[in-house]
Amino acid sequence: MEGRTIKYIDWQKQDYKEALDKQTQLFNFKVKQKLNGDKNIEQDFIVCEHNNVYTLGMHGKDSNMLVSEAFLQKINAKIFHTNRGGDITYHGPGQITGYPILDIEALCLGIKDYIDTLEQMVIDVMDNYGIKCSRLHGATGVWLDVNGRNERKICAIGVKASRGITMHGFALNVNTDLNYFSYINPCGFKDKGVTSMQKELDGQQVDLQHVEKQLYERFKNLVA
Repeated sequence: MEGRTIKYIDWQKQDYKEALDKQTQLFNFKVKQKLNGDKNIEQDFIVCEHNNVYTLGMHGKDSNMLVSEAFLQKINAKIFHTNRGGDITYHGPGQITGYPILDIEALCLGIKDYIDTLEQMVIDVMDNYGIKCSRLHGATGVWLDVNGRNERKICAIGVKASRGITMHGFALNVNTDLNYFSYINPCGFKDKGVTSMQKELDGQQVDLQHVEKQLYERFKNLVA
């Protein structure tokens, strides 16, 4: 089925604003195609890596940014307000940021099913590394030690959809410098932690591209 052919695209490392502009252009083009009745909309699974940046979603609170603009300059980070769901999160080196720009209706998915699929994709790939993850009721994303003493998030998810076309996506901490999360209330939570694959694997560096390819293959299989 044409609607289920998903293309893998690696934008590699680039500035968040540049990636956002490219995303927006693709998203708007595909929404226009959809409105025109085009049935051959390309399905793009895009991954990249960003420089240090904090992004605040539509329902996010400025108070969840715990430091000043001056301090952000000192740590070489920027902040952007975005039109995705969710609160505040961090993107930076060593993190896989995924931007699937898809016609999810062609994949027979509603928005909740799509988010569930992204979560399952990450849960399954983490299992390949012996990292046991799950969902946390009432909190989008992928977590460890759910209902335990050390609940911590390894992957944040925030999406936007219009006419069945998606943008934004997921951010998986692989070799991420977790110190940057200490300057925010990640995703608005004050009582939960953040982790990375590297931390869970006792400091072992993980091949970023290898994880990216596994995510792509797992996503394809889940929507096949």
